[in-house]
Amino acid sequence: MKNRFYKFTYCLLALCTLQSCDKGLEELNINPDASSTVSPDFVFTKAQYDAVGNMITGLQGTMQYTTSYNDVASWGSKYIFNQGTAPYTVFTNAYPNEINEIGEVIRALEKDPAQVNKLAIAKIWRAYSFSKITDLYGDIPYKQAAQGYTQSIFKPVYDPQKDIYADLLSELEKAIALFDATKSTFGAADLMYGGDIAKWKKFAYSLMLRMGMRMTKPDVALAETWVKKAIAGSLITEDGDMAKIVYLSSGQVVNQNPLAYWMLNSDYLKADGVSNPEGGKYYDTFINYLKKTNDPRLPVLSVVYVNGKPSTDVSLQKGMAATIPNTKPADFVTYSEPNQNTILKLNAPMLVLTNAEVNFYLAEAAIRGWYTAKTPAALYDLGVKAAMRQWALYGADGVISQANIDAYATANALVTTATQAQQLEQLYTQFWVSIFPNSQEVFLNWRRTGYPALVPNNYTGNITGGKIFRRMLYPATEENLNKENYLGAVARQGENTFLTQMWLDK
Repeated sequence: MKNRFYKFTYCLLALCTLQSCDKGLEELNINPDASSTVSPDFVFTKAQYDAVGNMITGLQGTMQYTTSYNDVASWGSKYIFNQGTAPYTVFTNAYPNEINEIGEVIRALEKDPAQVNKLAIAKIWRAYSFSKITDLYGDIPYKQAAQGYTQSIFKPVYDPQKDIYADLLSELEKAIALFDATKSTFGAADLMYGGDIAKWKKFAYSLMLRMGMRMTKPDVALAETWVKKAIAGSLITEDGDMAKIVYLSSGQVVNQNPLAYWMLNSDYLKADGVSNPEGGKYYDTFINYLKKTNDPRLPVLSVVYVNGKPSTDVSLQKGMAATIPNTKPADFVTYSEPNQNTILKLNAPMLVLTNAEVNFYLAEAAIRGWYTAKTPAALYDLGVKAAMRQWALYGADGVISQANIDAYATANALVTTATQAQQLEQLYTQFWVSIFPNSQEVFLNWRRTGYPALVPNNYTGNITGGKIFRRMLYPATEENLNKENYLGAVARQGENTFLTQMWLDK
């Protein structure tokens, strides 16, 4: 009997102890470094970093800026793809990061009238982020995207690109109308404009202009409508209004220029002109054009290593051919590569949308007769000069003298006596030079206009029949995990290949 009493008492104490432990575990299960609610400012900053840093770096080769003797590394310039994830990058990274993040920001703000300016900015950024994805892939998950946590939608439907564009442009228009000068806005959390409402309106209208121009192939009447709406607003036409993200030279990787970081770690970290792991150099098409036109940007962008030291001597600059087979050439050191003091600086800015780009679009609008406030020649001239000035943002080595800017602009003025097609060719060949290193934007504009008239590289073993890409590829995970909706998109748009032409390209 005594033993039974002891056993009962022991069990009772154990039960009480377990109950106490259970209460303690509830507290232990709370992560002290996490928040149960979204902080819109912090998440918005991350969404900006992730959207700007998410790019198809291989398009540097596709647009004939850089190439490599290495077949795998130069898939963008030789159109060889048998391993890696390069064509999937933007799609794969976007949804769990920038799209999910900006969606959380919007959900956290949309029920608070006092936060209407932050909400407007977030919606504009969402439009920018989605436009980038659909421009590369065509039909994509849009209305049901990133709703796994909130709506348990784990297999989102792909929306037609035409519908996505219509909604994005409408959302831009609505977001601009939301701004209220009496309400607070983002401060330092906004990496691009510090919450400046006037500048965000200019970015939104300039994005509308870019997207309007993007539609000139499938629906020129609709393109004209949206281009004119954008022009009626306020655009980025001054250096101080350009959309850019400024980075740091040290610290966490997320704070460093993503393009410079990628190029350095892929090829140019040792900086001796020989020890390039991926075998990358500037493409001869690019360097030859800069030399032929006496472009003062050449020494800003390019160096050749002589006895282990970088030289910006224009006479030494030489691009490498993309036709070089999969063997390091004996004269590898003599080819040009990016300048460590400008392009490869970790604290170099990323230019998201500039006054140079806007002025080139306005020049096209004027050529088409959609804009009459300034002549095509004047707008083209403004674009050329702005593109030259913006290199000063990269530091002292990027500064081009006003005399050199003026001389180049005069020597390369728009030939207004030429046909419309010839003027557009001159305009968008200059666009190709001026928007570098934003190869993704140049690729999307080349796909629309056909300019510059790049000669495709019919390299042995390429998978496009010697044709330049028209789109990027959906990742294989989509076919496996979201098969029904993936197949619906393919049936509607065309095969998941590099040459399938999406709505914007028809």
